[in-house]
Amino acid sequence: MFTGIVTDLATVRALKPGPVTRLEIATSYDTAGIALGASVACNGCCLSVVEKGAGWLAFEAAQETLNVTTLKDWQVGHRINLERPMQVGDELGGHIVAGHVDGIGTVVIAAEDQGSLRLTVEVPENLAKYIASKGSVTIDGVSLTVNEVAGNRFGVCLIPITREATNLGKAVVGQRVNLEIDLIARYVARLLGQDGN
Repeated sequence: MFTGIVTDLATVRALKPGPVTRLEIATSYDTAGIALGASVACNGCCLSVVEKGAGWLAFEAAQETLNVTTLKDWQVGHRINLERPMQVGDELGGHIVAGHVDGIGTVVIAAEDQGSLRLTVEVPENLAKYIASKGSVTIDGVSLTVNEVAGNRFGVCLIPITREATNLGKAVVGQRVNLEIDLIARYVARLLGQDGN
């Protein structure tokens, strides 16, 4: 489990496509303290460490992961939001995040607003019902509060510190982003029989 509070703005240093794609990420984390098999949220997608060295971590992504996330868009030099899992007793600064990407959204508006950045994101129709004004959403692993909702679009505002600490500060129109809906919204919909299952 994660909180959606990004703790490193890392960089893709190598990619090796194949039946399982290998990703190497340059990070400022002390990798000596990260075990092989440990989970790390990479742009909101929970991946397991398969190899490591001083200043870098390697992950593998199966085709299914590539199909349902933006990982297939990544190139060497791509900036990645990283978060290590929360531990019992940690401060829950964002909201409860599973690291399971629910879908891919598209930035349709990116507008400056007195030092902040306002983003409007279009989401797949099947996810729109889970997003509520003043609720929580995770975009590329970043916990954000929803400002407004209109159909299958919603808006968020990135304050300066969020712009600096995450890759969303450079978001542009047309950019695809990983989305995770709020876990509570998912389970409420399930209990009410509104999740389609």
